[in-house]
Amino acid sequence: MDDSEARQPVPAAVPPAEEPAGMEAEEEENMGVGRYLATRIPTLMPPMNPAPNPFKALALLNKEQWLFFGVAFCGWTWDAFDFFTVSLTVSELADTFNKTTTDITWGITLVLMLRSAGAIIFGVASDRWGRKWPFIVNNVLFIILELGTGFAQTYNQFLACRALFGVAMGGLYGNAAATALEDCPEMARGIISGLLQQGYSFGYLLAAAFSRALVNTTSHGWRPFYWFAACPPVLIIIYRLCLPETRSFRQRQEYREGIHGNIASSFLREGKVSLKRHWMLLIYLVLLMAGFNFMSHGSQDLYPTMLENQFDFSATAVTVTQVVANLGALTGGTLCGWASQIFGRRFSIIAISIVGGALLYPYTFVTSKNVMAAAFFEQFCVQGAWGVIPIHLMELSPGPIRTFVVGTSYQLGNLISSASSTIESTIGSRFPLPSTETVSDRYNYGKVICIFMGCVYAYVIIITFFGPERLGRQLDVTHDADTAAAIHAHDDAEKGKVVHRD
Repeated sequence: MDDSEARQPVPAAVPPAEEPAGMEAEEEENMGVGRYLATRIPTLMPPMNPAPNPFKALALLNKEQWLFFGVAFCGWTWDAFDFFTVSLTVSELADTFNKTTTDITWGITLVLMLRSAGAIIFGVASDRWGRKWPFIVNNVLFIILELGTGFAQTYNQFLACRALFGVAMGGLYGNAAATALEDCPEMARGIISGLLQQGYSFGYLLAAAFSRALVNTTSHGWRPFYWFAACPPVLIIIYRLCLPETRSFRQRQEYREGIHGNIASSFLREGKVSLKRHWMLLIYLVLLMAGFNFMSHGSQDLYPTMLENQFDFSATAVTVTQVVANLGALTGGTLCGWASQIFGRRFSIIAISIVGGALLYPYTFVTSKNVMAAAFFEQFCVQGAWGVIPIHLMELSPGPIRTFVVGTSYQLGNLISSASSTIESTIGSRFPLPSTETVSDRYNYGKVICIFMGCVYAYVIIITFFGPERLGRQLDVTHDADTAAAIHAHDDAEKGKVVHRD
């Protein structure tokens, strides 16, 4: 479909009550607890949808859809890159500002704490005014705040920049998911979801590579790393400026304008209807994302410390293991996202979580370099489950406030899980190990990570099992039950006013 066709106005008609999948969703939300629980096993059965091979699935995207995916992937990748700048320069920052490592990690904590505020602010803005300009504002803030961090002269200036950065960073995930997936052909959603989510792992790999190239290689120490991080968003902004709004959002705006002639009031009505009808779903999504973020942070944050402290790996061996693990993450996220198109979202998450749980022992107890293989496959499973998440959240979220719900549930889940590494390190201190020639204070972090992740996997499996699924849901406004309900409620109210006046 060419761009001229995509820009054709949408008739200002009331959308149908809902598509078949939506009617099932409506019935599911209104059924009693007992009946709902009785449907969890039957609905978990893999639908075994016919899916093209991955390359044919990718070939379904037209030029504009590929461009949307590209800009969303770049934005999400650089969001991750910017986040890891502090993680990779903790020691250098501590020396510059004459602070402890714990003091510097407050910069990471502030980012995690304030992401939720950014998700709410930019999520509402993206659902009201579009995906384009909030995305651009996000990246402008990335430039300003990375430069600000690079030029910070005091610890307080550093903390202020990172706190504001948390707000900016929190607004990007929901927008990127909507940009990449709203217009995506249904058969390609799974693999595009998996590819998009792996922007996080790709961002880490880029950050690790550029930190080795830019940190302490000049007289400016760590600062060139941050100055460089401020440059690529300029290109991302130019990229996004060259693209229109997504077709789905243009359709939604034309409906809002065509029905009652006031986009702002239509948006508010739709938002109120969505929150009233789906508040329990929103709570569920936050709980789901808390489990997924515990899975990610619990398996990754303390792992380099375990390799160095407990297994006595060199800095180079730790880096190589981390790179291998992230290559596994990139592979797993892509393949499992694609597989969820065939086997369903819930089944795919549960199946790969079971495999990940089975791999925890070699991931945390193999003390030789062979652990790299376990790291590859463990992160294959962790990010394999994550690869399903972008499209799973998109399909579950109410259409009128989709960006807000996707971003906010993700970031609130991130906030809940932000203490993962602290929990693991605190428990780990209770399992001391004999000192070696190179390490005096050693702890059995492997045992702690194994037990912690076993509990997390069990939680994710249980909450996914009891949760809903909307595989194949149409994401356009013409199949949006919340928009239809808002329109009908408004029309009924107007009729009531007329009757009252008469």
